[in-house]
Amino acid sequence: MKPCGALADLRILDVTQAFAGPFCTQLLADQGADVIKVEAPEGDVNRTLGPFPADDKEHAYGALFQHCNRNKRGIVVDLKSDTGREVLFRLVEEADALVENFRFGVMERLGLGYETLKARNPRLVYTSIRGFGDRSGGLSPYASFPAVDIIAQAFGGVMSVTGPDPDSPTKIGGGFGDTIPGLFAAFATMSALWEARSSGEGQYVDVAMADAMLAMCEGISTFFSYSGQIPRPSGNRLPDICPFGTVRAKDGWVALAVPPGRQWATFCEAIGRPELGDHPRYASLSQRVARTEEVYTIVEDFTRGKTKAELLGIFGGVIPFSPINDAADIHAEPHYAARDMLPTLDHPGSSRRFTVAGIPGKLSRTPGSVRHRAPLLGEHTEEVLREAGFSAEQIAEFKLQRAVA
Repeated sequence: MKPCGALADLRILDVTQAFAGPFCTQLLADQGADVIKVEAPEGDVNRTLGPFPADDKEHAYGALFQHCNRNKRGIVVDLKSDTGREVLFRLVEEADALVENFRFGVMERLGLGYETLKARNPRLVYTSIRGFGDRSGGLSPYASFPAVDIIAQAFGGVMSVTGPDPDSPTKIGGGFGDTIPGLFAAFATMSALWEARSSGEGQYVDVAMADAMLAMCEGISTFFSYSGQIPRPSGNRLPDICPFGTVRAKDGWVALAVPPGRQWATFCEAIGRPELGDHPRYASLSQRVARTEEVYTIVEDFTRGKTKAELLGIFGGVIPFSPINDAADIHAEPHYAARDMLPTLDHPGSSRRFTVAGIPGKLSRTPGSVRHRAPLLGEHTEEVLREAGFSAEQIAEFKLQRAVA
């Protein structure tokens, strides 16, 4: 697997499992970094999670593992053993960064904490992703607490502003409590790597899942401070702009928005009601907000009589508009085909190829790429050890110790 892309000169040790950590390192791998996924002999827990292809008899991993571990090489190292730690020490000496998401204190107990690895490689950027962070960024009273997606969303306040009403706190669909921290971790890691180019020194990057969720909620952090009001869920409508939300079409739901300014008159022209553009009940934003239900009735009187495709033809390029796409719609949507956002990968044990999410950040001169499926457990162990300078005899001994264990 020949590296390509803007980060092709970076080597990242991925000592992560589950979702947040692997998603972080996949972002780096997509842009060309040589990411080496270090797994325990039993493998990443996400390998066991489906769905699996119908014809897959191997079950080496399911869809979620493929989703966040493509473009990586995989090795098996028992970090609880002296031999395994020596392997990691050797790899650290030539690495630019290491990312891990064990629970608080685990890496120190293994003898692999930041200070220990820093002594081996002062240039190393060491990134940890935990539910409530580590000491470096400020020791939380909950540092030792485990966390997963829904816990991060709950603690970071996202669920308090999501849902149909104040009595129905709702998790955002998808693993945003994992992927958002992963995004922040990838950005912070690259920031530290950029600084290390001039200073020659690495540093500790401390990312808390809870912090990442809070950082995404402007209403909870900034707006509350300004207004003193506690934001609550408002469903799909934005209370301060009208219309701005979801409405019914003949064959489903659509989202539309009429931002402040002249767009209300433009919208009224589009629905064949130009007289409403300067009507005294609706002409200004404040008047429309004061008559929200009336406005949405006007909107739906029009949209309910049209299909989603017809509405796209009417509103597309005129006002902010989209049909609410499900998975089948996404896979048939020409936008995602044009943007290469549904590339395909093979899957071990299956004769088919399967789509994965493409790379949103498109670099014009050094583009990233989806090059390779997720690795089998330990697939590249011998290759990586050989590159690290281990002899054939040492590799054979290492493999024998693994087999005995």
